[in-house]
This record gives sequence, structure tokens and C-alpha cells, in this order.
Amino acid sequence: MRTLDGLPLASCGERAAAFAIDFLLAAFLFVLAAVPIGKFLEKILHRDIQIELNLFHNWYSIVYLVLFFGASLYLGKGRTIGKRIMRIRVLSLVHDRVSLWHSVERALGYGASALEAGFGFLQYFIHPNRRTVHDRIAETIVVKERT
Repeated sequence: MRTLDGLPLASCGERAAAFAIDFLLAAFLFVLAAVPIGKFLEKILHRDIQIELNLFHNWYSIVYLVLFFGASLYLGKGRTIGKRIMRIRVLSLVHDRVSLWHSVERALGYGASALEAGFGFLQYFIHPNRRTVHDRIAETIVVKERT
């Protein structure tokens, strides 16, 4: 906690922009992988396969998003591509570094934040440390990078 002393918290706009960048990147990579896989399966199965970009319609797209957000946060040491661009970072409140479990837990927490018309995201404005539901689930906080 002492390492957090004096670090400014990330703004709502910075966090939203980082999330949007990461989500668009996830969608792009999904399509980039799905098209060749679909073509390959068409050749093997001798059937037409329709590929749709509908990231919340089926179970595998949810699994993909959780793995994408969890892995990118963990491998980026608290910074996804979007967070890196926006110069913000996720820090653990209980460990020196965001662990793989915390990263996946936080990615799963996005679903909890989206429940009830996104009220979990809106809790940014209510919580004194600007923590949303997914931050509290994973015991994390989002701060601006030191320049």
C-alpha cells in the first residue's frame, strides 16, 4: 500500500478508453483467427461454415474474452495494450504484482460490473478510491503511470 502513496488514480475516461481499445483489439484478433480456422474446417468437413462476430452470443466468445483480458493484463504486468496507450496500470493491493489468478479474476469481474445495466462500472463515481466491482473482486486499483 505504501507504494501507492502519492500515485494519482486513473480517470474514468482513461479507463474507458483503455477498455475500448482492448475490446476492439480482442475483436480484431478474434476475426483474424476465426476466418482461417473457418476456411480450414470447411475444407475438412466439406460444409459451408458461417463466421459471425458476435462476442456475447455463445460460450466460447465469453471464454475467449476472459482469456484475452486476463492474459494480456498478466503478461503486460498490469498493463494491457489499451492501458499502455492510456498510460495507466492495474496494481494489486495485496501482492507486489498482479498475479495470473488476479488477472483472470478481474477479467471475470468485468461481467459482474456489466450486470444491472453497468452499475458495477458506475461505482467508479461512488467508491472513494475510484474502484469498480471488478477492481474490488480482484483486489486491484488503477493508477496513472509515473512519467
